[in-house]
Amino acid sequence: MQDLLGSDGAARLVVLDVRWSLAEPDGRRFYIAGHIPGAQYVDLDGDLSGPPAPEAGRHPLPEVADLEAAARRWGIDDGDTVVVYDDSGGTAAARAWWLLRWGGIADVRILDGGLAAWHGIGGILEDGAVGVDPGGVRLSAGGMPVADAARVAELADRPDGAGAVLLDARAAERYSGANEPIDPRAGHIPGARSAPTDANLTEDLTFRPAEQLRERFALAGVAPDVEVVVYCGSGVTAAHEVAALASIGVPATLYPGSWSQWSADSDRPVATGFDPVPPSAATPDPGE
Repeated sequence: MQDLLGSDGAARLVVLDVRWSLAEPDGRRFYIAGHIPGAQYVDLDGDLSGPPAPEAGRHPLPEVADLEAAARRWGIDDGDTVVVYDDSGGTAAARAWWLLRWGGIADVRILDGGLAAWHGIGGILEDGAVGVDPGGVRLSAGGMPVADAARVAELADRPDGAGAVLLDARAAERYSGANEPIDPRAGHIPGARSAPTDANLTEDLTFRPAEQLRERFALAGVAPDVEVVVYCGSGVTAAHEVAALASIGVPATLYPGSWSQWSADSDRPVATGFDPVPPSAATPDPGE
């Protein structure tokens, strides 16, 4: 990261601050207090999501024209390298990583370890807002695969997955139905396997080594030539799971509506418990 921020002209870099949590959805005040030099603040609810609705979920995908307008406001031009970060192990920043790649930006990276890692290498912070000249990037949807509720329902109806695996990235207690603090119904999509997002991370909130990730996802049914679809509460932390899978060479499809959309329709089936596989970890859930 220090190399990318250097002044040798090797790459034109745009840095995005995507601090967000359910408890503090507006991270702007933290950004103003201190951020990586030159970083632009990204509002996850306003910039990286469309209007919430039961039929679409709590964080539906934004219109590509709206995402393009935001990306230009952040100063992004065609061909730029974009680095995204947060203070929660990338679980919010990954939403920007996924969306910008979905919109067609090829070189988007997550700062592994986020602000803590930046502090760890002696990186300084600046305060206040950063003004930039508008960029001219052009975006078009389709750069990352997306599944809708109808596609997920097809997977749920398959016996034993039949060449596909549906991963639930929420905390284990939400997957099982033991606790549901946000959405209309408790449980999970039938046939889904529990793979909590937080288990992608070490104690210092960096991604686990590749071999550990391979073992973790293999236990959840990920294998060569198996289609992988991921969901969470509302399509935010599932993007982190897609990023973790990408880091070990496994392409995965995001179900953006996720549980917030699925559970809002009383006609859709719901399962509880830990069938077909036990959770890989019982971890806290950021609640998205």
